[in-house]
Amino acid sequence: MLAAPLAGCASTDHDKTVKTVELLNYKPEAVDVFEEIERRFNETHDDIKLEVSSPNQAMTILKTRLVREDYPEIVGIGGDINYSNFLDAGLFEDISDVEALQEIKQAYLDMDKTLELVPQEGIYAMPFAANAAGILYNKEMFEEHGWKVPHNWDEFISLCKEIEKAGIQPLYAGYKDTWTTLAPWNALAVCVADEDAIARVNSGESTFEEEYSRVADRIKEMMPYIEDNPVAYGYNDAASAFARGQSAMWAIGSYAIPQIRSVNPEMEIGSFVMPAGDDESENNLNSGIDIQFSILKGSENKEEAREVLEFLNSDEIINLYLDAQGGIAAKEGDFPIPEELSDMKEYIDSGRMKDFPDHKYPSEMSVDALIQTYLINDSDTAKEEFLKKFDSDWQRYNRDTIRRIQEYEAKEKSENE
Repeated sequence: MLAAPLAGCASTDHDKTVKTVELLNYKPEAVDVFEEIERRFNETHDDIKLEVSSPNQAMTILKTRLVREDYPEIVGIGGDINYSNFLDAGLFEDISDVEALQEIKQAYLDMDKTLELVPQEGIYAMPFAANAAGILYNKEMFEEHGWKVPHNWDEFISLCKEIEKAGIQPLYAGYKDTWTTLAPWNALAVCVADEDAIARVNSGESTFEEEYSRVADRIKEMMPYIEDNPVAYGYNDAASAFARGQSAMWAIGSYAIPQIRSVNPEMEIGSFVMPAGDDESENNLNSGIDIQFSILKGSENKEEAREVLEFLNSDEIINLYLDAQGGIAAKEGDFPIPEELSDMKEYIDSGRMKDFPDHKYPSEMSVDALIQTYLINDSDTAKEEFLKKFDSDWQRYNRDTIRRIQEYEAKEKSENE
């Protein structure tokens, strides 16, 4: 009779030595690989138990939990405005002491710094995997016709004309889903708009009417080469059309490849950097952090969470994730690059990569809808109207952030005088 209670007490004492680390993953499409990561971690650790949750609408769920002060230890989050807002609210732990960060490509660490609404000391996320956006193209079609990958804007427009002359649709767009307008916009902006454009606007030194003039011109120049009435067709329509050979190219990111392959598993897909510059030297690969890991400041087991980050940054786990989800490793090293992105390898290896500008746009501003309206506006004043509205809406939806940035800059200037 005494044996059972004693055994129970022994089990309870042992359980108390095991710390649980919850990882809230915002990518439900990656649930299978994260379950495998959880299994491998728990097989190799006796004192820490990793629990991964991958719910739909993870960011909404996280916001609700934060209100209740119910903190997971780690959140897997994209390098976007959600990360910026959580960081700005002081919710993330400074993880500068995590050794794995020394192995992360500097380009991605720099991207995270640009996502800070107001500059902060420290590092608050460990980039894990990135994606890339430019122009997807039908490799078999290109080889058949002898078309070459373009390296500057004139070559790109000439290619579009050559494809059109062959009786083939050069580009598909699918602008009915307004977010698809951001794909070419971002890829153009990282080449022909200055990386500090948003900072200069926030500081009151410039306007988007000035900073985004070339971007607005070039995205409009693409319109004659996309399908008629593009707002009648959505993302799925564009993926299907491209997969079936109804266009030679599609200005979209690598994230669209699984959708294309669901229609045509055997398609030979290539992807090249948007050749937006007058010269190739202006071009940059539009690459953003698809997923990174931050530790919540209010969580209980922060040291154990740091150990989980070290595990996640191991070559074994990175390769496991890339095999399942594709993309680009944020860690330095000889990691595979998907065959579809081989034309971008030079940019990836050399670090010629710039983040998606829309990662800094407030969702309330609905920039994608602004771009869509501009693209279907055929009036002589379309560009002027678009950029003036961009400026006025920016001031409206970023009022508090702009004020804080200007106060910060004034303080820094005063202290340095």
